[in-house]
Amino acid sequence: QVQLVESGGGLVQAGGSLRLSCAASSETISSINVMGWYRQAPGKQRELVAFITYGNFKEYADSVKGRFTISRDNAKNTVYLQMNSLKPEDTAVYYCSSDSYPSSMRRGSAQYWGQGTRVTVSS
Repeated sequence: QVQLVESGGGLVQAGGSLRLSCAASSETISSINVMGWYRQAPGKQRELVAFITYGNFKEYADSVKGRFTISRDNAKNTVYLQMNSLKPEDTAVYYCSSDSYPSSMRRGSAQYWGQGTRVTVSS
């Protein structure tokens, strides 16, 4: 069983920055081999933002490349999402997730999910 707890959301002006954190409690490392972030904007489908493996392999959605950086601290079982140059279209609820396999993250079928943290970017 894995519990994921997000923090760091809030309201920011366009062009600003936020850092999201997600702390995982897990009995097995395999369950958090891949950790990532999804987001869901009002009226839109949930989309993958970025993920990172235990070995530090990373993937990003094209819409956030060059602006967002994902990282993790394996000693703390925590993943971070540094979001810079935020745009109003980044407004969404951001969900932390984890799984054993990158393929599950890419398909949107990660096994474990956090409750979400809201990010609002004002223009």
